Amino acid sequence: MTFSRPALAGATLAGATLTGATLTGVALLGVLAAGLTTLPSMAADTVAAAGPQVRWTDCKPEGKDKPEDVKGSQCATLRLPVDWRDPAGPSFDLAIARRTAKVPSERVGVLVFGPGGPGDSGVDRIKTGISRFSTDLQDRFDIVSFDPRGVARSNPVRCSADLLAKQPSPIIKSAAEFSATISYNRQLATDCRANTGPLYDHIDTWQTVRDLDAIRRVLGEAKITFHGSSYGTVLGGQYAETYPHRVRAMVLESVSDHSTSSTRAFLDDQAAAAQDSFDEFVKWCDATTTCALHGRDVHAVWADQLAKSADPFKLSFAAFKLLYGPQWSKLADTLAGSTATTTAAPTGIASYPLAVFCQDWNLPVRDYREYAAHLQRIARNNQDVKYPGQLMAASICLGAPKANNPQHVLKVRDLKTPVLLANAIHDPATGYDWARSVARQLGRSGVLLTYEGWGHGSYSKGACMQSTVDRYLVALDVPKRGTSCPAVAPVG
Repeated sequence: MTFSRPALAGATLAGATLTGATLTGVALLGVLAAGLTTLPSMAADTVAAAGPQVRWTDCKPEGKDKPEDVKGSQCATLRLPVDWRDPAGPSFDLAIARRTAKVPSERVGVLVFGPGGPGDSGVDRIKTGISRFSTDLQDRFDIVSFDPRGVARSNPVRCSADLLAKQPSPIIKSAAEFSATISYNRQLATDCRANTGPLYDHIDTWQTVRDLDAIRRVLGEAKITFHGSSYGTVLGGQYAETYPHRVRAMVLESVSDHSTSSTRAFLDDQAAAAQDSFDEFVKWCDATTTCALHGRDVHAVWADQLAKSADPFKLSFAAFKLLYGPQWSKLADTLAGSTATTTAAPTGIASYPLAVFCQDWNLPVRDYREYAAHLQRIARNNQDVKYPGQLMAASICLGAPKANNPQHVLKVRDLKTPVLLANAIHDPATGYDWARSVARQLGRSGVLLTYEGWGHGSYSKGACMQSTVDRYLVALDVPKRGTSCPAVAPVG
């Protein structure tokens, strides 16, 4: 999953540049709103009934794309309603991309990848990041993905860059700062709505579920195979809940639990997951002579860095990102001699994919006293992760309207093949407890595959994980409950 913060653009921590494209991995998710579990019966059919919907053409290199990397990918746009509750209203273009099966005679069907974030580009994944998928999957599936509504090429949420650069720190220190943050959030929403258009108020995952089914329809598939990563696991789970008969198989990798109903539980879960990963880094450093901090008190070094930092949240977020791989060597080098820095604020218009979060989650905080209590509790319970990256999820939604697509317990029924959940025990962004919670919600409709190692994302963590997932996707070979794969030593 991806969690970007334009206001942190240019901040770095030993080579970890904090930009809107790289501040990724926070499990920020959404599901069906109560009473809105079904779309009017003909709404989704409107797209399919209108005749040919897409015209595939060869994707073109963009930015730093290398032509040889893009070769073989095809791109298209799909015209969809801004609001699926009003399918005859305004519309927008959803960007999609695909690579067709390399061995047509062995083709299984369509594998749709649900990008993480919020803010990751599925089109980029197909164009230049297809190596994420094994050769076997590339041979047997048409692999398809998309830029979710409000992201990249799909009518992105856009706001004044100067205003985004003034985004307040989530470390709110007074009642006055609390009130100022609410005022800022409302000003930013007004600005983004003006720069984005009507889609701004309809970027929640409830809407994206319908977008995904529209993609299925125009591809002519009765059922799809789906692989969602991080934030994309919310989309996958909600799709299975809404359209179980249209799912052939589904992998949810780095699982986000969107049933977490309170602000306290959400923040505590996130801080605990990040602290666990930091503890694993400390254990590695203590046992590894090549660690730049070997023989030193890593906790004390980190505490000193935080105390000296002009912006402890930016510093914390940069370190948090290095736990994703994980990149323990780089994190140790960083703590040994580097601090976060910032560059000049951007000007003009900038993208802001985090806007979706406030439409997918209700995380109310009544007043500054309650907010301060959250900060105090997190700091008390977590030696190193006093400012988890997901703290920003609470701060950016202060004063926001109730979410369009708030949290709820998944109710998935009638799946022919159980959903396969894949999660590392030590995942800094989507903690293992979240995966276990979603597995409990799914019951017989889900099976949890455990990676006994570290990092955010587990499909590519060794031959065991990849082959187990591949067998499931290709042959519907569901692993036995309790199956796990051994840890693979991190590189970097």
